[in-house]
Amino acid sequence: MLDNETIIVDEDKSTDIEKKNQETADVADKKSADENANEKKSGPEHYCFLCRRPESVTGKMIELPNKIFVCPDCMQKSFDVMNNGQVDYSNLMNMPGIQVFNMADLPNSGKNQQKVKKKEEKEQKKAVFSIKDLPAPHKIKAKLDDYVVGQEYAKKAMAVAVYNHYKRVATDTMDDIEIEKSNMLMIGPTGSGKTYLVRTLARLLDVPLAITDATSLTEAGYIGDDIESVVSKLLAAAGNDVEKAEKGIIFIDEIDKIAKKKNTSQRDVSGESVQQGLLKLLEGSEVEVPVGANSKNAMVPLTTVNTRNILFICGGAFPDLDQIIKERLNKHSSMGFIADLKDKYDNDKNILGKVTVDDLRNFGMIPEFIGRLPIIFTLKGLDEDMMVQILKEPKNAIIKQYQKLLALDEVKLDFEEEALHEIARKAMEKKTGARALRSIIEEFMLDIMYEIPKDDNIGEVVITKEYIDGTGGPKILLRGQAGLPMHSGTV
Repeated sequence: MLDNETIIVDEDKSTDIEKKNQETADVADKKSADENANEKKSGPEHYCFLCRRPESVTGKMIELPNKIFVCPDCMQKSFDVMNNGQVDYSNLMNMPGIQVFNMADLPNSGKNQQKVKKKEEKEQKKAVFSIKDLPAPHKIKAKLDDYVVGQEYAKKAMAVAVYNHYKRVATDTMDDIEIEKSNMLMIGPTGSGKTYLVRTLARLLDVPLAITDATSLTEAGYIGDDIESVVSKLLAAAGNDVEKAEKGIIFIDEIDKIAKKKNTSQRDVSGESVQQGLLKLLEGSEVEVPVGANSKNAMVPLTTVNTRNILFICGGAFPDLDQIIKERLNKHSSMGFIADLKDKYDNDKNILGKVTVDDLRNFGMIPEFIGRLPIIFTLKGLDEDMMVQILKEPKNAIIKQYQKLLALDEVKLDFEEEALHEIARKAMEKKTGARALRSIIEEFMLDIMYEIPKDDNIGEVVITKEYIDGTGGPKILLRGQAGLPMHSGTV
């Protein structure tokens, strides 16, 4: 009995000891918490980012990202400024710790400052053409006369076709009567001025021009330029301005090179297929063309161009077309007692002027392609008199170019009339048209252009016939003695 009481007393003592230990631990935790709080209070004090006042003066700070603290007064003033819609610098000046100053008061503030270029306002897009600004056909031909010698019919046909085409572009429609395109086909021997006519016309009208060669065109999927590349070149000539390009001119040279091949068992990828591919462009359709490239690929952006208002001019020499024309003419006049001689048309210089659509079809052009080129005209081959006119009459004649070059050295250059005819005869022998004139004059002017700058006393050079045919030399005249030949001989 005694033992049980002793055990109960011991249990009570152990319980009291545990309670005292727990109370001691709680006091220690509270003490450590108070010490930590005191340590925090004794740490570094926060300052306002704007007014630089301490937290002990402003009250509890508002903490922003990047450890930025702002006092309640500065935060409230910031809200007031934003609500007013305008920054009131007077409020900023009243804020404690804020100083407002003028940048112009700083030393060297006006030196070495970069000038800021104002962005130019975009000009309003103007229409490429208006009927009032479009010159009449006789004015277009008069401008062409200043640069192109001869070819009267070709210049007249081109002036009328261009005038009608751009009237169609300017009006778009006329009383529900849709005007069709005036695409052209020029036929003429090499060097007769086909490309030069188109270049001059585009320069006078100030429209974008793309000149391409049909020899490089192939059917889509084969090596070579795609058919849409002709439109892509026009887009590049227009500065990638689609609206401007849609009113431009495309000249496809060497169009006779895509004639249908005869007696071939292979696929004609550069002949009849190209003609068929050009049909949709000539008539007018929307095509996707690459910007800045000739072929479509994943790295090049595409844009859509409508060819409805683009004027297409095709040109070619069409070799052996004269034989097809002669064969047709002789076939109609070689029977009976009053038959013409077979060589009647052999010396006809204007034989190409008698061309018909059937002759072009026999040459290898498909009927659908010819039908989309309603205006067909020919250029005459150049004779000796036309060659002489080309040398001296146009505004940028070859002789005038060399006279300008020597005038910069204060030397006068003249050509005798017989010398010009001798140059023309030599050019006729080359059978390359007006291109031969440049090469011949380059050859004879080489020594003169090399030797003249050596002697400052030379004042005038006269090119003689003897110098051109190799039996003599040019006349050299000294300064101040114009008209008195110093000596005659090679330079």
